[in-house]
Amino acid sequence: MAYQFLVQGPLGRTLKERRARTAGALEEASKAIAAAEAKAEEYAAKLRQARAEVFRAREQRLQQWAQERDAALNTARKSALQRVMEAKTGVEAEAAAARKTLLAGVDQLAEQVIRAVLPATAGGSR
Repeated sequence: MAYQFLVQGPLGRTLKERRARTAGALEEASKAIAAAEAKAEEYAAKLRQARAEVFRAREQRLQQWAQERDAALNTARKSALQRVMEAKTGVEAEAAAARKTLLAGVDQLAEQVIRAVLPATAGGSR
């Protein structure tokens, strides 16, 4: 009984306290690990969100650049078409003027040809 009172009692209490402290430390470590995992997941979610925002901004910028490029191309096409139409109109006007000049000179050329040909044939080679 003295053994139980002097050795086993204090030893039992010490072992109980040690188990309680160890269990408490393990529980605190588990909580700390869980909190760290939650924090890591939170950071990962924020990182995913930031990447998604960057991707959206990039896509928006690319769309804006594509629209600006398309607008510039359309402007260039319209300008080129306008210049082509003006050149076509100019060529048609020049062709009409040349036709008019040729038609006006046809009678004169015909008379010159007739004068050049008739006197040679009428002049005495018969």
